[in-house]
Amino acid sequence: MTTLIVGGSGFLGTELIRQATAAGHTTAATYATKPGDTAHAAWYPLDLREPGRLDALMAEVNPRLIINAASDKADWGTTAEGPVRLAMAAAERGSRLVHVSSDAVFSGAQVTYGESCSPAPVTPYGAAKAAAETGVLIVHPKATVARTSLIIGHGRSVHERAVHELAAGTRGGALFTDDIRCPVHVTDLAAALLELASYDASGIHHLAGSDALSRHELGVLIAKRDGLDPSRLPAALRADSGLSGALDIRLDSRATQGKLRTVLRGARQFCTESA
Repeated sequence: MTTLIVGGSGFLGTELIRQATAAGHTTAATYATKPGDTAHAAWYPLDLREPGRLDALMAEVNPRLIINAASDKADWGTTAEGPVRLAMAAAERGSRLVHVSSDAVFSGAQVTYGESCSPAPVTPYGAAKAAAETGVLIVHPKATVARTSLIIGHGRSVHERAVHELAAGTRGGALFTDDIRCPVHVTDLAAALLELASYDASGIHHLAGSDALSRHELGVLIAKRDGLDPSRLPAALRADSGLSGALDIRLDSRATQGKLRTVLRGARQFCTESA
């Protein structure tokens, strides 16, 4: 089976390529600026804002499965409109589509969100992600939309790098004690996405870890795992920072977890294991 990973050069995309290839998929991947560092995929440049390039890519690769892990927080065309173009192209060719979305589609007013909860974004990024969800499912009703949270793993995530820089004193800022999410390990997330694709599961699914933690609590776990001094991690309240966005969003993934062999571990578990 030919699988196309859109956004393959990113953190999640790299792990998806690794797992898809290991599962025996013929794997193609796209990049925005430069190819990833794995030779296990055929690489193609792609700007989701360019319909002509997307059509040419689909004709050349002819994928049976597409997983969209691409996003650009600063660009509505890439984050909101691009996934809908991709979904239209997938539907026209009869390709399976899994679109990766975010907990940013929620406001945090409800705190815990199940899969039937309606989006209520409070940031431009959240609005773009919510628009993409709606558009994807309108043009490709058999598609899967998988919402996730902070993605952690192998020391390569944005949050893990920030913890190391803060502990080393090479970065300013602080980790918020009131900014709460449900972190997920990149290995678990990629495996769950591929498993959902194999089940042909359509509609909305939540794929987040089982532990709700503040960014500071998560930072302490990462520091202890990596032999750093947690006391060097500065703490602050996001409510005092003036930054926009929801404070507390907890994705309830129990409905989808009950259908999966893949276990979506909590951060307290995966930060104490050599995953």
